[in-house]
Amino acid sequence: MNGKTLETPWYFGSECDGGFAQYTRIANQYAHAIDCELTYNELASFPCSYSTAENMLTRANLREGETVLVTGASDGVGSATVQLAQARGAKVIAVTSASKAKALLELGALKTIDRGDNLIAAIGATSVDVVIDLVAGPQWPAFLDELRPHGRYAVAGAIAGPIVELDVRSLYLKDLSFFGCTVLEPQVFKNLVKRIEHKEIASLVAEAYPLREIAKAQSAFVEKGHIGKIVLELD
Repeated sequence: MNGKTLETPWYFGSECDGGFAQYTRIANQYAHAIDCELTYNELASFPCSYSTAENMLTRANLREGETVLVTGASDGVGSATVQLAQARGAKVIAVTSASKAKALLELGALKTIDRGDNLIAAIGATSVDVVIDLVAGPQWPAFLDELRPHGRYAVAGAIAGPIVELDVRSLYLKDLSFFGCTVLEPQVFKNLVKRIEHKEIASLVAEAYPLREIAKAQSAFVEKGHIGKIVLELD
């Protein structure tokens, strides 16, 4: 089945039903073969979170040797971003809770900051090249203060609150670039598959539940005690 790129994309579980279906059908252009030894559960942890992370890093053009600040670093997209940024040779600063700091350092973060700490006090102003943001919220102005001149800010989430305060002078005086990231760039998923096959990134499956126990899986997700992804198994 061939498909075409939609001007306004639809996603399972958002614009259309099917996120928890046992089977579904997609255009074959979105199916990618992969040559690896990972299990189905491990592979299931990649598509949404890692492709989102890879797309943000691609749009922001993160380069080797640069410093990137990752907010919400312990969730599925955040932990994927830490790995993918580290695979690019970037220096990663991860914003997370103290209880998850050690795990993120093991994933490749150079430094972690507690999400309740003052960012400027922790690492100093104008100290990062790229911000990968998944939270927004009240702390948002500090993310721009952290960016160096010609820095890049990419966002794909607002779990701490979607309404933020922007001092437009921060945008134009530092020549910043903003990237809203939803639709994947054409090369993103192919590049992600290559990284999986070359073992440059690891699957992070926190827990797995059979589909019939989806309510338990959702409860575990809401508790936010995990790092990585919660996977549902077909019965």
